[in-house]
Amino acid sequence: MSAVLDKPAAPSDVEVRAALATGLRNRWYPVLPSRFVETGGKPVGLTRLGEPIVLWRDAGGVVHAQADRCPHRAVPLSRGRNEGDRLRCAYHGVEVGPDGTVLAVPGQPGCALEGKRIVRTYPAAECAEAIWLWFGDALHPEAAPFTPPEQLAGEDWSRFCCYADWNASWRYIYDNLMDPMHGAYLHANSHTMYQGDTEARFVTRDTGKGFVFEKEGQRDVNFDWSEFLDDGALFVRLEIPYPRTGGPGGNFAIVSVITPIDETNSACFFFRCRRVQGWQRDVWRFLYRTTLEPRHWHVLEQDREMLDGCGLGLERHENLYQHDAGLMRLRRHLAREARNQLMALREAGKA
Repeated sequence: MSAVLDKPAAPSDVEVRAALATGLRNRWYPVLPSRFVETGGKPVGLTRLGEPIVLWRDAGGVVHAQADRCPHRAVPLSRGRNEGDRLRCAYHGVEVGPDGTVLAVPGQPGCALEGKRIVRTYPAAECAEAIWLWFGDALHPEAAPFTPPEQLAGEDWSRFCCYADWNASWRYIYDNLMDPMHGAYLHANSHTMYQGDTEARFVTRDTGKGFVFEKEGQRDVNFDWSEFLDDGALFVRLEIPYPRTGGPGGNFAIVSVITPIDETNSACFFFRCRRVQGWQRDVWRFLYRTTLEPRHWHVLEQDREMLDGCGLGLERHENLYQHDAGLMRLRRHLAREARNQLMALREAGKA
C-alpha cells in the first residue's frame, strides 16, 4: 500500500502541454547552419528550446556549445572573445574551456571558481551543413546516437540546408508538414504542385520508427505523402515530383526538422535533397541555385504567411476531419513521449 501511495501522480494534460511548449527533450535538434559559426571567430549567441546557448569554434574548427552565461555574473559569454581554446568573458575576463571548466579568473587568481566545471555544455554534431545539439533532460545528459536519414548523410544524395526563423509554434509547423492536402490548395500555383485531385482519402502506414500518411490511389503527382520519423530527432520526410525541366535526380525530397526557439518562434530547417552523383550532381546544384531556389522559397513563404503569429491554443478552435489524421497521430505521439519523460523525472525525484 505504501508503494502505491508514494507513486507520483501522473502528469496532467496542462503539464504535458507546458512541457511541449518549448520542445520535446532527449532529442537532437539542428540549431544553426554550420557556415554561421567561423573557426576562431566571434561566439554566436542564440536561444533554442527556450535555453540561451553560445556556439563557437576552436582554433581547430571543432564546434562547441555551452550555456550562454558566465559563471561569475551570469552575463552572456557570447559577448566575450574566442581565444582559440576557450571563451573569455568581456565583463571581468573569466575564462571558460570547451568542457565548461573555469580555467582562469584574472581578477582574483586562485579563487574558488577556478578548476570547477560549472558551465553546462551540449553534445554537438555537424551534418548536412548544420550544427546539431542534444537537448537531454536530467536523466539523459549524455547524447543518444545521432542517426540521420540517408537523405542527410548518404553519399549518393546532394543536399542544401535551407534555414529560416518563423513566428509560429514548432508544433504547428510540424502539423503543416503532416498535412499533404494543403499542397493542392495553398500551393496550387507553384511550378510543381498544380496537378492532382483536390479531393482525397488518406491512409496511415506504420514504419519501424514512425508512420507514413499518404493519399490513397495517388502517387508522384503532387505533395502526396508525409513520413514522420522519430529516430534520435524528429524528422518529417516528403517528396515533390519534378518534371524533366527540373534537372536530373528524380523526385525532389525535403527533410524537415523544426527547432523551437521559444513558445512562439521556431528555427526551421528544410533540407532539400536529390539522389544524384557525378556530373549530374553538379548540374542539379547549379540548376537549383540559379533557377529553382527562389521558387522553393516562394512556396515556403506561403506556408509561413499562413502560420505567422499563430500562438499556442489553436487546438481549442479546430474542427478536424479525415485529412487531419496524420497531424492528430503526431500530436498523440508527442504528448505520449512528453508524458513519459515527465513521469520518469518524477519517479526519479528530478522533476
